Amino acid sequence: MLELSGVNAFYGYSRALQDIGLQVGRGELLSVLGRNGVGKTTLLRAIMGLMDRTTGSIRLDGAEIGEARTDLRAKAGIGIVPQGRGILPRFTVLENLRLGLFADARGRRDIDPQVFEFFPILRENLGRLGGNLSGGQQQLALARALLTNPKVILLDEPTEGIQPNIVEEIEAIIIRLNREHGTTIVLVEQNVAFARRASQRFVIMEKGGIAAAGPINELTDELVHRHMAV
Repeated sequence: MLELSGVNAFYGYSRALQDIGLQVGRGELLSVLGRNGVGKTTLLRAIMGLMDRTTGSIRLDGAEIGEARTDLRAKAGIGIVPQGRGILPRFTVLENLRLGLFADARGRRDIDPQVFEFFPILRENLGRLGGNLSGGQQQLALARALLTNPKVILLDEPTEGIQPNIVEEIEAIIIRLNREHGTTIVLVEQNVAFARRASQRFVIMEKGGIAAAGPINELTDELVHRHMAV
């Protein structure tokens, strides 16, 4: 579904990603792990075309998108939930959701009712401002990404900064999206226990490159200690 080969990404003249190669299969959940500052968010930005410069190949469903504009990558089928959620605080929940429809290449302008099966809190708060949704902002961001009709969703630390009583709910929704909805997901995460529960495969990043990768049952405590311990 998503394949990167020899990908380098730059902030100005500084290289932030070094010869990244990875594959994400259709319906797979891949966890991207590593210490802070090793390039995890930069990897997602490179996939979305948000870096100053990127070289190498990025293919989505067999089509090369490495030179495409960000909006065209979204319409090709890449959704993203960035750090900070990206919610427009003075737009209502409904208006925030409708923003996702602009990236749906099918041209749909109605919200798929299935979204409210995953996120019932949103149906109850359609008229509220997004900035007043409190713990529901992450659900709103996930729902908006789902409305783009994505082939792949990129999630950047989706449980960061959320109240502990909501973390388990968000984790359960992500697993359902993958297992029941068949959504292909690239998950940047620091929570190793969640990555082990949710993922089929993992990569660990270090200094802008991939230090380890494999099926999730090979994510040993020794690997975690070596590459993630502070």
